Amino acid sequence: MPRPTAAQLAYGSATVVVSTIAMLLLSQTSTGLGVAVISAAALALGLLVAVTVPAPRRRGRHAARTGAPAAAVTPAAQEGAAQGSRVPESRSATVDHPVHH
Repeated sequence: MPRPTAAQLAYGSATVVVSTIAMLLLSQTSTGLGVAVISAAALALGLLVAVTVPAPRRRGRHAARTGAPAAAVTPAAQEGAAQGSRVPESRSATVDHPVHH
Protein backbone atom coordinates (compact mmCIF):
# COMPACT_ATOMS: atom_id res chain seq x y z
CA MET A 1 0.00 0.00 0.00
CA PRO A 2 1.48 3.39 -0.99
CA ARG A 3 2.11 6.08 1.59
CA PRO A 4 -0.50 8.85 1.81
CA THR A 5 0.44 12.19 0.32
CA ALA A 6 0.45 15.46 2.24
CA ALA A 7 -2.80 16.48 0.55
CA GLN A 8 -4.50 13.25 1.61
CA LEU A 9 -3.38 13.72 5.21
CA ALA A 10 -4.47 17.37 5.25
CA TYR A 11 -7.90 16.76 3.75
CA GLY A 12 -8.54 13.73 5.95
CA SER A 13 -7.50 15.50 9.14
CA ALA A 14 -9.50 18.61 8.33
CA THR A 15 -12.54 16.48 7.58
CA VAL A 16 -12.26 14.68 10.93
CA VAL A 17 -11.97 17.90 12.92
CA VAL A 18 -14.67 19.86 11.10
CA SER A 19 -17.16 16.99 10.93
CA THR A 20 -16.65 16.13 14.61
CA ILE A 21 -17.32 19.71 15.70
CA ALA A 22 -20.30 20.05 13.36
CA MET A 23 -21.93 16.78 14.44
CA LEU A 24 -21.38 17.50 18.14
CA LEU A 25 -22.93 20.96 17.79
CA LEU A 26 -25.86 19.71 15.72
CA SER A 27 -26.65 16.68 17.89
CA GLN A 28 -26.15 18.54 21.20
CA THR A 29 -25.17 15.24 22.81
CA SER A 30 -23.54 15.19 26.21
CA THR A 31 -23.25 11.46 26.85
CA GLY A 32 -20.03 9.55 26.45
CA LEU A 33 -21.65 7.05 24.10
CA GLY A 34 -22.92 9.84 21.83
CA VAL A 35 -19.50 11.45 21.65
CA ALA A 36 -17.89 8.07 20.89
CA VAL A 37 -20.34 7.35 18.06
CA ILE A 38 -19.84 10.81 16.56
CA SER A 39 -16.05 10.49 16.85
CA ALA A 40 -16.10 7.09 15.13
CA ALA A 41 -18.30 8.46 12.34
CA ALA A 42 -15.98 11.45 11.87
CA LEU A 43 -12.93 9.17 11.68
CA ALA A 44 -14.64 7.01 9.08
CA LEU A 45 -15.59 10.07 7.06
CA GLY A 46 -12.04 11.44 7.29
CA LEU A 47 -10.63 8.12 6.10
CA LEU A 48 -13.06 8.07 3.19
CA VAL A 49 -12.06 11.59 2.16
CA ALA A 50 -8.33 10.82 2.47
CA VAL A 51 -8.65 7.72 0.31
CA THR A 52 -10.68 9.46 -2.40
CA VAL A 53 -8.33 12.45 -2.82
CA PRO A 54 -6.61 11.82 -6.16
CA ALA A 55 -2.92 11.06 -5.90
CA PRO A 56 -0.59 13.03 -8.19
CA ARG A 57 0.26 11.26 -11.40
CA ARG A 58 3.84 10.53 -12.28
CA ARG A 59 5.16 11.20 -15.75
CA GLY A 60 6.11 8.31 -17.93
CA ARG A 61 4.30 5.71 -15.87
CA HIS A 62 1.51 5.30 -18.42
CA ALA A 63 3.97 4.82 -21.27
CA ALA A 64 5.89 2.19 -19.33
CA ARG A 65 2.69 0.30 -18.52
CA THR A 66 1.31 0.34 -22.07
CA GLY A 67 4.62 -0.36 -23.77
CA ALA A 68 4.41 2.87 -25.79
CA PRO A 69 7.73 4.54 -26.60
CA ALA A 70 8.58 7.51 -24.40
CA ALA A 71 9.54 9.69 -27.38
CA ALA A 72 9.97 9.08 -31.08
CA VAL A 73 13.38 10.16 -32.36
CA THR A 74 13.69 10.91 -36.06
CA PRO A 75 16.91 10.37 -38.01
CA ALA A 76 17.16 14.15 -38.56
CA ALA A 77 16.96 14.73 -34.80
CA GLN A 78 19.65 12.14 -34.20
CA GLU A 79 21.88 13.81 -36.79
CA GLY A 80 21.29 17.25 -35.26
CA ALA A 81 22.06 15.93 -31.78
CA ALA A 82 25.25 14.36 -33.03
CA GLN A 83 26.34 17.72 -34.50
CA GLY A 84 25.41 19.61 -31.33
CA SER A 85 22.71 21.78 -32.90
CA ARG A 86 19.91 23.29 -30.84
CA VAL A 87 16.22 23.28 -31.57
CA PRO A 88 15.09 26.92 -31.90
CA GLU A 89 12.52 28.25 -29.44
CA SER A 90 9.08 29.20 -30.68
CA ARG A 91 8.74 32.75 -32.00
CA SER A 92 5.94 33.60 -29.59
CA ALA A 93 8.25 32.99 -26.65
CA THR A 94 11.03 35.24 -27.98
CA VAL A 95 9.17 38.08 -29.73
CA ASP A 96 7.88 40.96 -27.64
CA HIS A 97 4.45 41.99 -28.86
CA PRO A 98 3.73 45.72 -28.83
CA VAL A 99 1.07 46.85 -26.41
CA HIS A 100 -1.62 49.12 -27.86
CA HIS A 101 -3.19 51.63 -25.48
